[in-house]
Amino acid sequence: MDLARTPIGVAVRAGAPKPDVSTVEAFKQALLKARTVAVPSSTSGIFLMNEVFPKLGIADKIDVKRTARGAGAPAMVVSGEVEIAVLPVSEIVHAPGVELAGVIADEIQLHQIFAGAVVAGSKEVEAGKRLLAFLSSERASAAIKSGGMEPLGKRGKD
Repeated sequence: MDLARTPIGVAVRAGAPKPDVSTVEAFKQALLKARTVAVPSSTSGIFLMNEVFPKLGIADKIDVKRTARGAGAPAMVVSGEVEIAVLPVSEIVHAPGVELAGVIADEIQLHQIFAGAVVAGSKEVEAGKRLLAFLSSERASAAIKSGGMEPLGKRGKD
């Protein structure tokens, strides 16, 4: 069951001016103006490096530093090693010292899905079903939203 999704966003140092990244052209210009950009080596970073940056015609025009894990990209922004980081919003909203500048345009967006399932052979099938029911309920939506994600679970009576 799909439970939540998170879009790709742009992180800047807390208190720094936030570039407009809401359109494809604005995002492209923000990347070109940045001295250096950080992306994670995970799914979103691979997507950006292999799909988005080449599509925008800037793959060879921007200095990109790839981090081993998502948390490394915001840390590079905080330290001043890079000006912006581009990664899932869920990895930005609670990172210390950075703020979400915005979410990139839908035309170049990758929404990463978080799903849950009760696996075959589970010894706790009913507990698993209850957990999925809770995670897909309205009661869990505030926590999901506060984590930078959009709830996707079925909304029924809790």
